[in-house]
This record gives sequence, structure tokens and C-alpha cells, in this order.
Amino acid sequence: ELGLLTVSWVASVAIIFGGVVPYIPQYRDIRRTQNAEGFSTYVCLVLLVANILRILFRLGRYFETPLLWQSIIMIITMLIMLNLCTSVRMATELNTKRRSFTATDSKDEEIKVPKRLFLDFDWNYFWSWSRFVDYLQCVLAFMVLAAYVTYLLLDSVLFVESLGFLAVFTEAMLGTPQLYCNYRNKSTEGMSIKMVLMWTSGDTFKTGYFLLTQAPMQFWICGLLQVCVDFAILFQVYYYSRYPQKPISHTTHTTSAKAL
Repeated sequence: ELGLLTVSWVASVAIIFGGVVPYIPQYRDIRRTQNAEGFSTYVCLVLLVANILRILFRLGRYFETPLLWQSIIMIITMLIMLNLCTSVRMATELNTKRRSFTATDSKDEEIKVPKRLFLDFDWNYFWSWSRFVDYLQCVLAFMVLAAYVTYLLLDSVLFVESLGFLAVFTEAMLGTPQLYCNYRNKSTEGMSIKMVLMWTSGDTFKTGYFLLTQAPMQFWICGLLQVCVDFAILFQVYYYSRYPQKPISHTTHTTSAKAL
């Protein structure tokens, strides 16, 4: 009994915090280098949407509490990543402006970086705003809208099941941009193989947890899909290293939307 409880507790902790572990070295790397170009903030967008929808799904269909906490922890983590990336990006833009002004001897002019705000509702700058508070406004607006729609349609089984599928399917698709990018470039150069191995082990464990705890069908189906995408990327690593499709470049690096 005690052994089973210990295993269950360890598995729950791994589920809650395992998803955010790959982002810890990325966060530290951005802080150390003060360069956020290698990290796609659209990863944060996808994970925020997926986990908000998953929390709302629980209002209509119960699932294990550790999965609920996993979503809450992931939302907090993505907001922390957005805060860091926004501050680093704006500092980089300001430094670029300063260098430009110095080169043109325009030192007397005030250096300004154009502000891009969420409330401007300019789709050209969607998810590329100048302040962290704008991302918060967008996330809160989405949460309120999604919660309101869910409240209205909570009695609809079709809506609830579709909501759950959309939540986990969105998260499951995180690896596909890298898969397509590798295929387009005919190379996996610049991609972190260690990160892919971390995804694969984590996604495999997560899918097994879904099956063992009899989580809703949407969870384990999309978990299996996620594992398949991970293995497809690993196959690309093997294939393109064994059968190079183009000369190896030492200057061009493909960044991963999921890994970075």
C-alpha cells in the first residue's frame, strides 16, 4: 500500500512539473545571453491557449487533479517566459536604435522605440507587443471570452468533448513546426537533440499516465499523437545524418518552436 502510494505521488509530481522542465534551461540561457531570438513566443501562445481550454474542459468533464495543476503551472511558466522575452527584446531594440543613432551622429535626438500595444488591435503586431502587460491583457480577454462561451454551452456534451479535444490537440501539435522545418531544410542542423529526447521521454511518460489513470479519451489519443511526432523528428535526425541532403552550413541554424 505504502509503495503504491509513493509511486502514485511521484508520478503526480512528475506530471505536474515535468512539462515545464525543458523551459528552465531556455530561461536561464536567455537571461545569460540577453538574447531571445532563438525562442518563439508563439510556443507560449499555443501552450497558454491549450492549458486555459483544458482547465475549462474540467468544468464539464472531470479529470485527475494533477493534470489540472499541470495546466496552472504551465500557464504561470509561459507568462514568466513572456515577461523575460519581452524585456530582453525591447532592450535589444533600444540598443540597436542607440547604435544607429551613434553611427549617424544623432546623439542629441531622443531615442524612442515604437510601442506596439494590444489595445491598438493591430493584427500586424499580434503577439509582438512592447509590454508584458499587453500579453496579460490578451490572455485575460481570451480567458473571459472562453469562460463565457463555456458557461453558455456547458450542458452540451458535444461542446465539452470538442473543447477537451481542442485543448490537448493544440498542445500535441507543438512539435509539427519543427518537423516541417526539418523536412523543408532537409536537415536537422541547429536543432537540440537533447531537447527532443526530453520531449519524447516526457510525452511517453505522460501518455502512459493518461492510460493508467483512465483520463478522458482526448488526452491519451493526443498524447500518442505527440509521441509519434517526437519519434518522427528523431527519425529525421537519423535519416538526415545518415543520408545528407545538402552541404552542412555553419552559419544557418534552424530553431525549434517547441524546443526553444
